[in-house]
Order: sequence, then structure tokens, then C-alpha cells
Amino acid sequence: MKAISQNTVGGPEVLETVEVERPAPGAGEVLVRVAATSVNAADWKLRNGSIDVLGPPPFTLGFDVSGTVAEIGAGVTDFNIGDEVFGMALSRSGTYAEYVVTPADHLAPKPANLTHTAAAALPTAALTAWQALAKIAPGQRVLIHAAAGGVGHLAVQIAKHHGAYVIGTARAANHEFLRSLGADEVIDYRTADFTTVTPPVDVVFDLVGGEYGDRSLTILTPEGRLIDAQRDGVLDDPRFHRHYVAPSGADLRALTPLLEQGALRGEVERVMSLADAAEAHRLSESGRVRGKIVLLPWAAA
Repeated sequence: MKAISQNTVGGPEVLETVEVERPAPGAGEVLVRVAATSVNAADWKLRNGSIDVLGPPPFTLGFDVSGTVAEIGAGVTDFNIGDEVFGMALSRSGTYAEYVVTPADHLAPKPANLTHTAAAALPTAALTAWQALAKIAPGQRVLIHAAAGGVGHLAVQIAKHHGAYVIGTARAANHEFLRSLGADEVIDYRTADFTTVTPPVDVVFDLVGGEYGDRSLTILTPEGRLIDAQRDGVLDDPRFHRHYVAPSGADLRALTPLLEQGALRGEVERVMSLADAAEAHRLSESGRVRGKIVLLPWAAA
């Protein structure tokens, strides 16, 4: 089968199409024929060596998958061959490929109203937002940084689902988009300092990192929470919480009614071929993508 691999860490140019053996599922796993995957920031951080959880190259990137169950490992009872599924695949093989093996409990049935392209944009980003904002209470003021990005635009909708008053930081070009998702206020981070124009908030969801965390602490209420999905280290403040996403078919099943009712929707800015994975990474790294970039396997694209 075809897959995207790299023999060294580096820029987008290290990504290349290779032929590899199709993986086989072990106990508790399924083999999924990939209909679509998508680009997350973690993908290009792994590619360039900013983070290291896959070990040394060569490896295949990719966490998101939407596709069809092609083979079932021992002990799997939730799925049958031919089922359409989506999920965040943490596995022996990445999703930038024609097939991927993943634990069955990382998957959920694909919502019937979503195409594979739409579904593939969701798992990692939606799970990040859903898990991070699980304790939001009605009426709380929530500030979301990078609100128009892959995780941010879903976080806006999930915070609104929980009854929060939502403020987002984003470029002016994305303000109407965020208001259409339910944002109550939007701040152009290029022309305004959120620490001076925002009254105290109960929760900050930081999807930028760097000095944004320190600055965000200055506008948190005494009992507030800074939920950081970017920082490597920690801040010396009891209100700081580092968030790590976990693959969960159960959480995706919980999100499915919202997706089917249209109360949660993912934005796909561009659909590309896995053959163009390097260009997709360049676009993602630019920080100018609204929502997600979806990648289709070679033949499908």
C-alpha cells in the first residue's frame, strides 16, 4: 500500500510517498481503509522534531481517520467489516496511508450525515476541545485563543453548547465566521491587547502557547482555569492546567448527536491529496488555515 513516510526530521520536503506492507490488526484492533485524514499541528511538529513521541524516523504521520473497516482483530465485537468509522488513531501506523491499524475503542461509527471528508476533519480537534472544556458551567466566561483554528472553532461551539459566554481571539477576517458559530465577542489579536479589553474570565483555553499563557493568567478570576494545549512546560500557578488529548471512541459517540443535529460542525478550508502532504504542511504551519485541511488517498484524490 501507499503511505507517506520520512527518513529524517525536517521541513515539509522530507515527506515522501512510499510503498509499504499493509498492516494487520492484532487483538482488539481493526484495520481501516482510509477514505480521508486531516492535518493537525502535532503532525508537522512531529515531522520537524519539535515533539518526539514516535521515536526516530522512518515513520508515518497522521492521527485522524474516516474510512471503512477492512479487517477485524481477535476480540473485537463493536464493529463489522464494511462499517464506516471515524476516530483518532494512535497506532503502529499513521493515517497518512491507504490503510491504518488502530485499537477498536479509538473509533466510533461515522455520523450518517457526514461525508468521510467532513468526518476526517474532526476526531483529534473535536476530542481536544470536548475533553478540555468538559467542566464548563453555564454562564461562565470563556476566552479561546486561536478561535478560528482547527481546535478553536470547535471549542467555540462546544463552549456554547455548555452555556458559556464565549470570547475568541482571531484575525479580523475570521470574526464573522466565529460569530456564525456562536462567539459572543471576538478580539483581533493584531490590533488589540486581550488583557486590556477583556474583563475577568473564568476559563482561558490557550491554543497558541508561548507568552499567551502568562498574559492570560492576568485576566483570570481567582478561581479560574487556564487550560493550555500547547505549552511544553508548566506555569507556576494553581490555575494552570496542561491538557493532553486522549483518543476515545466513547467521547466521539457522545459528540455524534451534536454532529447529527448540526449543533457542531467542522470547517474544512481545503481538500488535498496525500501526494501533496508537503504543501498541506506548509499551509498548516502558516497559521492562516481556518478550520482544517483534509487529505484524501492518492486514488480518491
